[in-house]
Amino acid sequence: MNNINKLLVGIGIIAVFSGGAALTVTQRRERGTPVRLDEVVRQDLVETVTSSGNIRAGRVVGMSAEVSARVIELLVEEGDDVVADQLLLRLDPTQFDASVSRSEAQLSQARAQVSQQEASLERAVRDYERLKDLFDRDSLLVARQLLDNADTDVELALSQLESLRFGVEQAEASLDEANERLSKTLFRAQISGKVTRLNVEEGETVIVGTMNNAGSLVLTISELSQVEAVLEVDETDVPYINVGDSTLLELDAFPNQIFSGVVTEIGNSAIRPPSSSAGSGQAAAIDFEVVITMDDPPGGIRPDLSVTADIITATRENALAVPIIALTVRPSEEVESGTSTSGQDDRETRGSISQPQNEDIEGVFIVQDGQVRFAPVEVGITGQEHFEVVTGASEGDIIVAGPYQQIRELSTGDRVQELGENEESPDTESGFFDFFGAN
Repeated sequence: MNNINKLLVGIGIIAVFSGGAALTVTQRRERGTPVRLDEVVRQDLVETVTSSGNIRAGRVVGMSAEVSARVIELLVEEGDDVVADQLLLRLDPTQFDASVSRSEAQLSQARAQVSQQEASLERAVRDYERLKDLFDRDSLLVARQLLDNADTDVELALSQLESLRFGVEQAEASLDEANERLSKTLFRAQISGKVTRLNVEEGETVIVGTMNNAGSLVLTISELSQVEAVLEVDETDVPYINVGDSTLLELDAFPNQIFSGVVTEIGNSAIRPPSSSAGSGQAAAIDFEVVITMDDPPGGIRPDLSVTADIITATRENALAVPIIALTVRPSEEVESGTSTSGQDDRETRGSISQPQNEDIEGVFIVQDGQVRFAPVEVGITGQEHFEVVTGASEGDIIVAGPYQQIRELSTGDRVQELGENEESPDTESGFFDFFGAN
């Protein structure tokens, strides 16, 4: 077969396919576009924001090392219940006992120096009084210089005594500090709760944190009588959430159980600010922290468990509702004129860049006598599968509820036919082959 014959055969095949497609389109227009239909009915709607996060205790106390020493006695294990002021572990107190003894000795020395100086002051006062008495009897018996020197000795003794008394106060403060450091070798529970994290073993050495080095987090105590779910909520959903909103919680660790809670906190700033990822080259997701307090946490719940929450942001009883898939948009120009713009994206109107885009109008296609009519509607809250209809549709109206591609291509005046429950929307190729198979 030469090239000319191949070309003629190709043109013939294209013509046959084109004719079949045109015939199929014509048949579909006559029969009507196959669509799924639904009825506008009244039902209760619940609008929710769904997010996930983790469980944490309502009150958590992390106990870190305040002195560096070796653990010589560990009295609890992870998971143990403890009460406030219970002794949890001991650190080696040897060096701190020595420091206390040294401070006690320094305090005793300072007090002895004060006693010694008090005696020196008494002697200086007696010498001064004796000379002054003689001077008062007869000024020729004692030189004026001697009396002045005795007076100066009294003032010096007073100053030295005051200085030594300050030394006693300093020694007392050093002893208090040494006793305080010694007390840090005993870890006592600050609250009643459960030991949810234990990071040391007997014999290990804990260290104190510095500016550039984090200290040892020895253990964590969590009070699980109050449990919170900490969620990361997208910025687009946060405006709909309010403190006090009811929630339904599902925990992976407790399957087939639903728990209730209340929103108690909403973050005022992003969990990860945009500035923290400015150098990554990608726009970071902006999430806010939302805290939910559980009403009745189950026994055996633990921090860090995964949780999914449905936050109820609005409810409507006996509201008019249409399926979410039934709602579409059309340019206002098309709605007013009734012209067709089939094949366009529902949310975009083509045109010159210099010309403003037409405003999109939300609505549904209402079926009357086998034909559709685009009806603008005003929607309210969004349920799981339905929109609330505020205006634009009435109870009992029959509307087009799918498939999505068919809804996109519909225009006012088009004929439609209802699909069966298990029937799929026919396409052009199947119509083409059906035509040739019948012939």
